[in-house]
Amino acid sequence: MSLFKKITILFIISFTLMTIIGLWIDNINSNRLENVIKDKYKKVANELFINIDNNNKIEIIEERYGLKKISSNKSINILHKENLTFGYIIIGKQSFEDEFIIKIKYLDDELIYETQDEQNITDKYILNILIFIDISVLILIFLYIFKLLSPLKKINVKMKEFSEGNLETRINIHSNDEIGTLANSFDNMADNLENLIKTREVLLRDIGHELRTPIAKGKFAIEKIENISQKEIFKKIFSDLEILTNDLIELEKLNTENLKIKKFSVETLILTSLQKLYIEDESLVQLKIDDNFNINADLYYLSIAIKNLIDNALKYSKSYPIIIKAQNKTLSIMNNAERLDKDISHYLQPFTQQDSKKEGFGLGLSIVSKILEKHKLTLEYDYIESNNIFSIKYN
Repeated sequence: MSLFKKITILFIISFTLMTIIGLWIDNINSNRLENVIKDKYKKVANELFINIDNNNKIEIIEERYGLKKISSNKSINILHKENLTFGYIIIGKQSFEDEFIIKIKYLDDELIYETQDEQNITDKYILNILIFIDISVLILIFLYIFKLLSPLKKINVKMKEFSEGNLETRINIHSNDEIGTLANSFDNMADNLENLIKTREVLLRDIGHELRTPIAKGKFAIEKIENISQKEIFKKIFSDLEILTNDLIELEKLNTENLKIKKFSVETLILTSLQKLYIEDESLVQLKIDDNFNINADLYYLSIAIKNLIDNALKYSKSYPIIIKAQNKTLSIMNNAERLDKDISHYLQPFTQQDSKKEGFGLGLSIVSKILEKHKLTLEYDYIESNNIFSIKYN
């Protein structure tokens, strides 16, 4: 779960609790206020009832308690009703209003007053306002935290771009807090890594170029050797040097180059891979394309991976043909050979081979592993009925 989701969940929990507590306090406060005012106006009503025939006394009571006489009989919620001899006293409150109603009935006389307890109602309003301010501050804190942490999303995206090979990626966040320090540290690290990687690329490219020149000259000089056995030995030596140089440079290029993704069929991939091998005897390979599914990948690099798998299958097979099969979004290469002595992960490391007597330097599967890793694919291995089966499953 992301940090932003966690913060959102915490905010929702806090907001819900704060709202429930606020409503609960408001309900308690409203009930308390109604009870206080009800008790107060019960006394006032009784005093009015006792002096209902004394107009002067009634006016004094009205002025003392700020009572406002009204003629209309408004619909009220009755909070208290007291039946008396020859009359009754009612104290009520209008729905959604702050005014309280005092209604006194004695024989044919009836008094109706409208009033409100200013101090208690003001206290209630103040408490409600404080609760509202508290909830508003909680929302503002949540929004501020989101704004404060929002650069983390950019940092995450930029780090992912850098990890995928875009060495020019920079965050460029300028702030004086820890997030700004983190962004600056990443940018400095990216600068250093980009310089180191580009320096190494240039170095390897120069080494490759310098090695190819003496290898080419050596091959040319070999032709002048008359001793056939010595000539073949030197040819083998220079051929191995050329293969090793090319493989090492190819491995290094895989670390930095971005893939050129496009759509193509698995049949195109297989044929492109076979063309890189220049197989003279086509009977050595049997194709079984039951499902010519499409692939989104870098055709150049993925065909190198498949080429290396086919080359290994041909090299280590005890009988032919080897089988290249495409079925159910899976490309498999099978050959009749001895079971691998170790786990497949061992052979994906550079300079490892099943049989050290075979030609090569053990870089083929390492290159395959690098290419599949960049494509977010995996190489699976099975041994069924004396056959080694190397498979790549596509989504």
